[in-house]
Amino acid sequence: MEYKDYYQTLGVAKTASEDEIKKAYRKLVRKYHPDVSKEANAQQKTQELNEAYGVLGDAEKRAAYDDLGRGHHYREGQQFRPPPDWGRTHGGGGGFGGMDSDFFADLFANLGGGRRRQAPPRKGDDSHASIAIDVMDSYQGASRNITVYVTEADGYRSERTLTVNIPKGISAGQQLRLSGQGQGGAGGPGDLYLEVEFRPHSRYRVEGRDVYASVPVTPWELALGGEIEVNTPSGKLTVNVPAGSQTGRKLRLRGRGLPAREAGDLYLLLEVVLPPATSEKGRAVYEAMARDLAFNPRAGD
Repeated sequence: MEYKDYYQTLGVAKTASEDEIKKAYRKLVRKYHPDVSKEANAQQKTQELNEAYGVLGDAEKRAAYDDLGRGHHYREGQQFRPPPDWGRTHGGGGGFGGMDSDFFADLFANLGGGRRRQAPPRKGDDSHASIAIDVMDSYQGASRNITVYVTEADGYRSERTLTVNIPKGISAGQQLRLSGQGQGGAGGPGDLYLEVEFRPHSRYRVEGRDVYASVPVTPWELALGGEIEVNTPSGKLTVNVPAGSQTGRKLRLRGRGLPAREAGDLYLLLEVVLPPATSEKGRAVYEAMARDLAFNPRAGD
C-alpha cells in the first residue's frame, strides 16, 4: 500500500505547531464538508482530512509517525511496509486505533503478535457552519432556531431544528459548540461548531469588541454644543457634544461596546443633517446665514 503524507494532506510544514495544524484542519474541513462543498470528492477529501488530523492532532501519534518517516524516508505515494521492529519499539499499537484506512491500521497495528487490534467504534465527524446574529443579540443575549442536515450512523440523512443560545458579549469569529449535533457515527455523533458573524446594520458597525454608531445631528448642535439623546445598542443615552464640533467627529464611550469580560468601546460618529429649505421661512434662514456668516469652506483649497 502507499505511504500517506499527512502533512501534505493538511497543507502544513512538518515543523507546524499544534495550533497551526488545528487551524489548517478546521479551514479545510469547512471547505470540503459535504453539506457545503460542491467538489465531487468532498466526502473522500473530508475522510482524508479527518485521518490526517487524527494522527497529527495527537502528540503521541504524531511523534510515532514522525519517527517512522525520519527513520525510513517514506514519501507520498511510495509503497509502505512497516519495519519488522515497529511493533516492539512502539508498544504494539499502544492505543493508536480508530482510523479506517489500511495505511493507518498497518502503521499502528499490533504487529508484535501478528494481529491487528480491533479499533473501537469511530465517532462521527464534527460539522462546521456559520450563524448570523444582530449586534443587539451580543448586547442582550438571544435564542435562535437553525436547521441543519446531518448523516446519521445508519447513513440516513436527516434534518434537525436546533435552538441555539447566543451568549451575551459574543464576538464575530467566535464559535459555539453544540455537543453531539454533528455527523453520526458508530461511536456516537460528532459535535457542531457554529462560527458567529454579524448581520450588516444601517447604523452600527462592529470591529472586534468595539462598536461604531452613526449619530445624525443638526448644524446648531455641532456649532453650539450641548447634550443630545442618542439610541445605542444598549439603549438610549445622553451625551455631550462639544461646541464647535464638525461632522465626522468621534465621541468615545468607554466600556459601551460589546459587553464581554473586557468590554469594548462605543464610538459615536457625528453626521450633520441639514434641514430642508423647502419653505419660504427655511430659504430665508439660509439666505441670512449666507449673507451674515460669509463662510467659504473651500477658501483654503
